[in-house]
Amino acid sequence: MLVAKGYSWKAARARLPPSRQIWHVLRSTQFLVAAIVLTVVVLSWRSMGSAAGEIQRFYCFGPSKPPMRMSPNENEEWHAHLNTPILINPRKPVKVDEPTIQHVNLNSVKSTPHADANRERILILTPLRDASHFLPTYFDLIVQLSYPHDLIDLAFLVGDTHDDTLAILAKELERVQKNPEIAFRSTMIVEKDFGVTLPQDVKDRHAWAAQAPRRKAMARARNYLLATALKEDHSWVYWRDVDIVECPERVIEDFVAHDVDVLVPNIWFHRYKLLDGVKTDIEGRFDYNSWQETPASLKLLSTLEPNVILAEGYREYDTQRKYMCRMGDRHADPRERIPLDGIGGVNIVVKADVHRSGINFPAYPFENQAETEGFAKMAKRAGYGVWGLPNYVVWHVDTEEEGGNV
Repeated sequence: MLVAKGYSWKAARARLPPSRQIWHVLRSTQFLVAAIVLTVVVLSWRSMGSAAGEIQRFYCFGPSKPPMRMSPNENEEWHAHLNTPILINPRKPVKVDEPTIQHVNLNSVKSTPHADANRERILILTPLRDASHFLPTYFDLIVQLSYPHDLIDLAFLVGDTHDDTLAILAKELERVQKNPEIAFRSTMIVEKDFGVTLPQDVKDRHAWAAQAPRRKAMARARNYLLATALKEDHSWVYWRDVDIVECPERVIEDFVAHDVDVLVPNIWFHRYKLLDGVKTDIEGRFDYNSWQETPASLKLLSTLEPNVILAEGYREYDTQRKYMCRMGDRHADPRERIPLDGIGGVNIVVKADVHRSGINFPAYPFENQAETEGFAKMAKRAGYGVWGLPNYVVWHVDTEEEGGNV
């Protein structure tokens, strides 16, 4: 060992502090804290040096070369440290505040066999002309319907009438609607005249010459009433004549349970006569407008001009159709169902979507039929089912016709 001139190892060692003092300093709190701080600074600096090296390597945000010139390893190394957050924002609903814009969703309106359980709305439609005599009985029957009245809307069309039909109708509706136990969801009265002057006398009304004009006028009345009263929430339409005198209280539930497009019952009437001094009920067949075509009737149709309107029960045209009123047994199964080609209008239950699809009551010759029979023809042409219940009887007033044509 080289030692400066004039110094010796012993002299240098004599200048060093004692080992005891050195160990005391190394174990002191101040020295230990200083050592720890120094270690942290050194480690941090080395880490910063590594990050600085990375920054120096890539220079800025992004690799130092275009992506197309990066090797797979360089590409993987660069993208490995990226973790871009993704925010997925669900689309907010469109809110329209303009009060003149109305939204109607007909997809939610269904016609099911469990209409009452599903809270489906029923629209009962009745056209009226000089009907004041029948209105009290009509309302006595209508308030007995077992279908929930808060799901039923009533609508009437009064036209070409000369008696007190409108006044009596208004008072009957007021009487019913003021009683919360029997009141319906809503009621409507539509007034519309069609210029009909045909007398309501049975002889005049049921004469052959009156049939085509009468059927056309009735078709227009039904269409005006339907177009005015049918609302977007109606599932079923129940056409009910004013001169029904007996009807099951569950007629709506019974009919919708079949879940068919168009359905009618058998229409008969009571006629009481004295036979051997005993008052006897002679059950008469009323509605000859519900029928099935036969080979003979189809042959007749092939010979008719397009503007001819047929009416059943007249000698002028013997159609030889098969009439539902002549079928059935009211003591048999009331659920028995048969297909029909024509229907009468005394009692019809229709799925509302059939009407919404454009099937109404033609006020013109449609396949040589008009009004309800034309409606049946039109419905079948559009692919809808038209059915009748030969054993399910609704009773019509006896029109007391003598020596009928059929």
